[in-house]
Amino acid sequence: MWTSPQALAAILGMALVSFAVKALGLLLANRLPRHGFAAAWLRHVPGAVLASLVAPALATGNPAELLAALATALMYWRSRSLILSMATGVLAVYVARLALAG
Repeated sequence: MWTSPQALAAILGMALVSFAVKALGLLLANRLPRHGFAAAWLRHVPGAVLASLVAPALATGNPAELLAALATALMYWRSRSLILSMATGVLAVYVARLALAG
């Protein structure tokens, strides 16, 4: 299989941009505040980003997503483990979409 020069340039460009963004994040991490309002605000960013990604799927009202959200909430309520809850949600939406599609 032969790749065009434009595709290769695009892939290399995207790889360089990805690497630069991650390297910049690591370099700036030491400059982030560890106490105060800004530090408290930064601790809430990951949860807000996750909610902003999940909310549109729940707003559409698809049964698979609603079932997965319920399974995720129940798992978190029982285990208090974020990782376990997220894995449950991913598995639940996968299984629900398979079950409801066929």
